[in-house]
This record gives sequence, C-alpha cells and structure tokens, in this order.
Amino acid sequence: MTIPPAFLEELRARVPLSDVIGQRIALQRAGREYKARCPFHAEKTPSFYVNDQKAFFNCFGCGAHGDAVGFLMRHDGLGFPEAVEQLAGLAGMEMPKSEPEEAQKYDRLKKLADALEAACKFFEAQLRAPAGRDALAYLTRRGLDDRTIAEFRLGYAPAASDALRAALAAQGHDAAVLEEVGLIRKPDDGRSPYGFFRNRVIFPVADKRGRIIAFGGRILEGDGPKYVNSPEHALFHKGSILYGLARARTAIAKGDRPVVVEGYMDVIAMQAAGVGGAVAPLGTALTEAQLAELWKTQDPKHQRDYPPILCFDGDDAGRRAAVRAVDRILPVLGPSRSVAVAFLPQGEDPDSLVRSGGAAAVRQVLDEALPLIDAIWQSATTGRALATPEQRAGLWAELETQIRTIADHQVQTLYRVELRQRFDALFLQNRSSGKKWEGRKWDGKKSFAQPGPRPAAVRPSAVLEARILLAIIINHPFLFDELSETFAELPVPVAWEPLRHALFDILSAQPLDAQALAVQLRASGHGSVLDDVLGPATTDRARFVKVETPEEQVRAGWRDVWNRSHSRSLDRELAVARSDPNRLDDQALERISKLGERRYYGVESDEQPDAALARIDHEAVVARAIADALKAPAKERRIDDGLDNEGDL
Repeated sequence: MTIPPAFLEELRARVPLSDVIGQRIALQRAGREYKARCPFHAEKTPSFYVNDQKAFFNCFGCGAHGDAVGFLMRHDGLGFPEAVEQLAGLAGMEMPKSEPEEAQKYDRLKKLADALEAACKFFEAQLRAPAGRDALAYLTRRGLDDRTIAEFRLGYAPAASDALRAALAAQGHDAAVLEEVGLIRKPDDGRSPYGFFRNRVIFPVADKRGRIIAFGGRILEGDGPKYVNSPEHALFHKGSILYGLARARTAIAKGDRPVVVEGYMDVIAMQAAGVGGAVAPLGTALTEAQLAELWKTQDPKHQRDYPPILCFDGDDAGRRAAVRAVDRILPVLGPSRSVAVAFLPQGEDPDSLVRSGGAAAVRQVLDEALPLIDAIWQSATTGRALATPEQRAGLWAELETQIRTIADHQVQTLYRVELRQRFDALFLQNRSSGKKWEGRKWDGKKSFAQPGPRPAAVRPSAVLEARILLAIIINHPFLFDELSETFAELPVPVAWEPLRHALFDILSAQPLDAQALAVQLRASGHGSVLDDVLGPATTDRARFVKVETPEEQVRAGWRDVWNRSHSRSLDRELAVARSDPNRLDDQALERISKLGERRYYGVESDEQPDAALARIDHEAVVARAIADALKAPAKERRIDDGLDNEGDL
C-alpha cells in the first residue's frame, strides 16, 4: 500500500511523539526534550531522548533513531501500514485509500504547502528589494533589527497586483492553487487574477511545527483595512492557530511562561524582549482550541504553578476584552488548567511598552498578573455601586452565572466557595469597623463596612440564641431560602463565622437534607463547631431544633428566638429617637418601618401578631414625627399633642 508523504507529514504534525512513546515507557522532562531508559537495550541511566519539535527519538547508547511510525514498528512489532493506521486513529484521520483520488488529495495538500512556502520566500526577498524600502523603514522605526526580521521571516507584498502570481507561476505553481490558499483573487467580471496582499508588510503564520500556512498583512498607506489575514483553507484553520507558537514552544519547554497578547507586532516585541512564550490569536478572541493547544505546550506541574498569562491593554477596551476572554475560558477550566490575567499601564500595548520601558517594564507587568479568580472578583466589584441589598444581590447573581458555566464540577464548587467567602467577608464580617462606604462604590481593594455597628462581643444570652438559630438551619435546611436574609444578619461569635459562611456556600449551591449537609460541613473541616452547635447545650434548651420536629413547630421556634434577639435591636433604634432624633437617618427609619411588615420580626413571645404589627407601626410613626419636627425650622417645631400623649416616647 502506497501512503502519500503528505499524509505522513500531517500525521506527525497532529500526534506529538511524546504522547505515543509516553504511553509505553516512562518519560521525564529534560529541557525542551524528554528522556528515558532506552526500551531497545538494557541500561541503568537514561540515554533515550524524544524531541517533539523535530518529531524524532534517538538513543545515544544503542543508536536507535526514528519517528513515531518507526517507534511503533520497532517497539510494538507492527508492520508499516499497521503502525500508520494506529497513528491515524490517534490523530482522528482516515487512512488514505488506494484509489487514485486519495493520492491526488494528498498531492494537492503538498502543492498548497509548497506554494505557501514559495510565497513566503517571495515576500522576504521583496522586503530587501527597492520596492520594499518603505516597508523596511516602517519595521526599523518599530524597533526591529535585521536578526528579528529574519527570524520571523517578515516580508513585503508589492503594490503591483500581478507581481506575486507572475513570480510563482514562473516557478511552476498553478493559479488554482494560489487562489485556494488565498494568495490571489479572481474577479467576477472575468478580469485577470490579482494579488490579495498588496503594498503591505507581511507577517507569515506558521503551524506549531513551523510550516508556513497563512499570512497577515499590514497596510502601509492608502484605503483598506489596517490588517488582513489569509482566508481559511485545507491547511489553515484560524481558530486553532496561535501566531508565534512554533517559536514559543521551544521557550515554553525550557520553562518560559506562555503569554497571550493581541497582535503580530506584540508577539515580536515580547519575544525580542525575552518573553519567549508570547503568542497571539489571529485577529479574533482566544478560542477554546487555541487555549487547549497552549496548555499542551506546558509541563502539567509547571502549568499548575505558572498558568498562561492573558495580557490585555489597560484601557476600557482591554478590560472588555478580558471579560470576553474569561467568559470563554470558564467552561474549559479544570485541575491544572487555568490562566492568569495581566493589564498593561493605561495607553500602552506590549509593543509600545517594550520600546518605552524595555524588558524590565514588561516583566513587572507579568509578575503582577492576577490569578483568574482574582481577576473575576476585581472585574465584578470595581467601580460598582453596592450600597443596597438589591445591588449586592445583583453582584452575587452575576458571579453565580459565571460560576455555573464551569463544566468541571470540582472546580465549579471551589470557585463558588471562594467567591462566596469573599462576598460574605465584604458584606458580613466587616460591619464591625463601623466605617461608611466612601463613594458608595467598591474599589476592588478596600473592605466594605455596612452602616450600623456590630457588637464587639456577643452576650451570653445572644450566644444561646445564635446557637439555636444556627442549629435550626443545620437540621432543617429547607428553611434556608426563606430565612437566608435574616440568617445573614444574625450576630454570632467570631469562632462560628466560618460555619455560617460554609452554610451559605453549600445551601446557595444546591438544596440538601440535614444528613447530606452535615456530611459536607464535616468534610469542609467544621466538625468540631458543628458538634458544639448541635450539642446538649442547644437541644436541652430548645428541643424544637431536632431533625424530627414538625415544620410548624420549627418555624414557631425560629420566630420566638429571633424576636428575642431582634427586638433588642429595635429598642436600641427607638432609644436613639428618644435621645436625639436627628441621629436617626432615613435608612434607620425605613428599617424600623419595615419591621412592621414582617410577621417573623419584632413579635414578642406573649404578644399576638396583629397587636405586634400595630405597636411597631405606631412606634415608627412616632419616631419619624419626632425626627421631622426637630429637623423643621424653629418656629414650626411642635410635636402633635395626640402623638405625644399616645406614644411612650
């Protein structure tokens, strides 16, 4: 069976040699290569090396050498067709058939590759010709020296519409092939084909093995888009290619961290400044396929500690791009599969930063890259108004929407726990500071303090109340959705705060019964506090907290205990009105009036609900009347006799 050389070349490009050999012997990373004890002769120290970039293995002990096909033939005892067929299965490729059309297919792919390589050489030569003088001057102004220009094979497409076609036709390349790879266009009106790239600086695009498969062109002058790229064809699929990856793979294998920037010049500038892992998508947002390709270039252990950095401009457009990138990345996160996010100084891009600040300025930006979860939190909270419960609920709803897109269940759960802890710390733990929220917008760094001081220490009676109410939620978690808002306001000892946060994290994520909830709490390290809260000190004083208690008795118990805690807060609010009504701001007055609308709040144990509502409504009216009267001009300050006589203020 004759197998076209182009098919074998594509097979080697798709299946890394280390994947094939690593399934059969233990490989160790050794710089940009892998090493192992040779499977073909006995040895005590490794002398067998595997190079993915060059797609061959070599043993310095016995001289064994070859590619993936040769390894399978020698190691597995396969014939040539069987070895090729096994590799094709790994690559997801169909074996070529013996029919002439199959041979023609692979011959055509080779012609495409040959034409693209010939075009690249033509563009390189034109950059050094008189016609390319302005293009070369442009690259020089951008800070590129001859070595960098040569390494990236930069070129120039002449303004003459027929220059490329004529030069490649003289070398025997067919016009149909040039049209298929997007080098020339054929007008609909029957005129002669013209070059797609004209009067542009040319950036050749290579696949991960370094084969030229496409081009990008930047216009020098005249009308037209600033950048144009080759259309997709049989060898080029834009969403799976990263510019600069062929060069970056070598640097990443040596330990450099992958860095994703925006464009061609950014990659060239970054790599020239020593950031060897710099790559860029081709004029589009980073795709899942490109990210997967980038993760594959790193050693898993190195990726875990130093994930790829997405580097964005520091302006509004850059931050919007970061949000879009994060949305695409979240669904494919997994253990040892993440990214970090870095923002450049305002008004800078990687190219300009290299020219203005050099390699040191770039390194500083990359060293300050944020872990992905920090970038999500900062993006969601910075500059956002979070003064009201509705605004804060909107923040959590937005975070929860992002969290749910993470497909990996374990990673999703840990993201929810981490972000919920930050959310709770922002709005629950920091109330004790008593600070006002400056500007009423979160700056992404300061701690938020809600109005209203929280007691520095919880009184013994309040500890028992907190113990009972925590036990109710733990043993009757079906009440969480209904009572979560009041549960968040419950004063508890500092040692119990982690337990409350864990309850929010777990029950916000999914409904659970008491047994399953207890299992998760213990697995999260809250077993000792759980035993304390559910111990005899609680159940002996409030038997209704037990799991077997009927629902209505549990609700009644919650109302009774909550009132003992919350009515004292109401008394303090009204005491303020007695002593100095001007200190009772609108928010406090609104809070008092709302108490009268909630049957679960402010209801004393021996008081009927209707009477309680009437009492609280009346007290709120009295407090507001006093405050309004004292804020009025002096000649109008008079408290109505009826209110003064009826109220006990």
